[in-house]
Amino acid sequence: MNNYKYIDREKSWLTFNARVLQEAADDTVPLLDRLRFLGIFSNNLDEFFRVRFAAIRRLSLSGISGEKFLGGISAQQSVKDITEIVIQHQSESLRILNSIESKMKTENIFMIHENGISKEQEIFLKDFFIQKLSPELITIILNDLAEFPVLKDTVGYLAIKLVMKKDAEIRYAMIEIPNTINRFVVLPSKDKKQYVILLDDVIRHNLGSIFNIFDYESVSAHMIKITRDAQLDIDSDLSKSMLEKIASSVKDRRIGEPVRFIYDQLIDQDTLQFFLDKMKIVSTDSIIPGGRYHNRRDYMSFPNLGRHDLLYKTNVPLPIPGLSLEGSLLEKISKKDYLLNAPYQSFSYLTKFLREAALDPKVTTIKITLYRLAKNSQIISSLINAAKNGKKVTVQIELQARFDEASNISYAEQMQTEGIDLIFGIKGLKVHSKVCVIERVEEDKIRRYGFISTGNFNEQTAKIYTDVTLFTSHQQILKDVSKIFEFFDINYRLYRYKHLIVSPHYTRSRFNKLIEREIINALEGKETFIKLKMNSLSDFKMIDKLYSASNAGVKIQLEVRGICSLVPGIPGMSENIEAISIVDNYLEHSRLYIFGNAGDPEVYISSADFMSRNLDGRVEVTCPIYDSEIKQELIDNFDLGWKGNVKARYHSEKLDNKYRVRKEKETIFRAQWETYKYYQNKIELITDVVS
Repeated sequence: MNNYKYIDREKSWLTFNARVLQEAADDTVPLLDRLRFLGIFSNNLDEFFRVRFAAIRRLSLSGISGEKFLGGISAQQSVKDITEIVIQHQSESLRILNSIESKMKTENIFMIHENGISKEQEIFLKDFFIQKLSPELITIILNDLAEFPVLKDTVGYLAIKLVMKKDAEIRYAMIEIPNTINRFVVLPSKDKKQYVILLDDVIRHNLGSIFNIFDYESVSAHMIKITRDAQLDIDSDLSKSMLEKIASSVKDRRIGEPVRFIYDQLIDQDTLQFFLDKMKIVSTDSIIPGGRYHNRRDYMSFPNLGRHDLLYKTNVPLPIPGLSLEGSLLEKISKKDYLLNAPYQSFSYLTKFLREAALDPKVTTIKITLYRLAKNSQIISSLINAAKNGKKVTVQIELQARFDEASNISYAEQMQTEGIDLIFGIKGLKVHSKVCVIERVEEDKIRRYGFISTGNFNEQTAKIYTDVTLFTSHQQILKDVSKIFEFFDINYRLYRYKHLIVSPHYTRSRFNKLIEREIINALEGKETFIKLKMNSLSDFKMIDKLYSASNAGVKIQLEVRGICSLVPGIPGMSENIEAISIVDNYLEHSRLYIFGNAGDPEVYISSADFMSRNLDGRVEVTCPIYDSEIKQELIDNFDLGWKGNVKARYHSEKLDNKYRVRKEKETIFRAQWETYKYYQNKIELITDVVS
């Protein structure tokens, strides 16, 4: 057993990202999807450095040890450990990329460099460079600049070294790789062979054209990338609106402190030192040697090349049994609750609900919380449509949704113009809940309809994130939802909720009571269990409570996709706890909380993880499930995940991402595939009954 009761949060997160890297390395994953996982791994790492690593680095530089916040490890040691792990992961990701590119050749797909261009490709690329690429390039000669340019942390750069013929003078330059053009340039195919070249190499191929005014002897180009601290410093000026403050902070983020510098390890030492000196990057920063290409998150958008045989089969989102998209949803929901489980089922139900509410003459008000939205959001279009039809529309939009601030500001301005009432949250609290309530006049009385979800109201992420949404006309639950909007308006009052569990005031205490009840039931010999599915488990107090339940004999099953600071399976502490993580084609995002309750299980869906920020520092909503069929459906969902023996890994103190091994004669059970079959079977059962 290790010396600590908790797994280090940062190491646990890096272990999660290593699971993503495992998918990229897995030969059973379709070849082009392996590239996508490589992109996800890189994108995850970027966000980790911009947020979490940046926070630890600030602690480290301040001289504060931070052991209390970091589970017994100092900030200084954490920075060192993280850097070492990331260098290992980067090295492994390069090995995996090389392996994938070798396999692509066997499929007649070739990634070529600038020195492997044929004469036919040369003609194509010359035209491509002149017509498309050259007008987009930003090239800066650096030697004589009074002030070094600010490098953005969302793009890659080529660091250029020019050795001049006269006196061997050295000039340095940099070229920003444009993100307005797809980074992967598909070249004309030949003899059934397909060719792809990176934009970086198209630029390298044209260095002579770019620098033709210089009389140089040699030119070299190596990629560099900077990652900056993404913390927003919110202006305290009372004369400014929240919209202005966030917009200003997002603009200032571009000059945030560097927290990571990655470079091509083949770069000349003098070129590397020139950039480090000019950017004032010192040894306390995370300086990571890498390969020829960075910003590998772009592999998430690698072209499919028409090779659908090298991609996961796309499952068609299924209908919700008994709920037609062609009829009135409100009429159906007035009679019973329905559950949407995306992406297995169609997200269109949610947009249809809002479109219907926008047109229904009897609907008077719509209130909704928004966190992350799709580009060209249908949700926004429906809300604007409602406002134009005379509905009173109130939107709580979270302007501080990390990395979505600019998008949300744009949507906020658009909605303001259309007369929608906007709420910009509460000082010190992010609003992370996902709720909507509408009011409809029926027989001279107000009747409420609404939905409560575990995920964002985002049509794009709904294709790849697993999330559940409850559609309900339960008047008492929806009265509680209305109270949440009252809290947004008058947040110095403490509201009481009869059904919903709402952070920051009640979530921790209520979950403590639910766990305590299981402990009492176990001690009294009653049926008891706890089944929890979430994204992250890192709150020490909640972990201690689960340890207490384990010691009382409560059997605990945890499906935790990401961070898991709890150490399972330790005698005398957690021997009754098992914990797994599923990383597969879909991102497991739904939060389900199930408690045995002496044979009468209680089931909840939630926007909250067991993290301190979700329990104490955000507005989160946990909703009880009362409909017996939906309750069983969610228990089945959890159990399908728990039976997984293909993509499930164990959480453990070893942080080794050990796969759950199939027992002898045990059949292959891939949880996400079986979940899709489960919903297919539901449709077939309904069809059989009708016929």
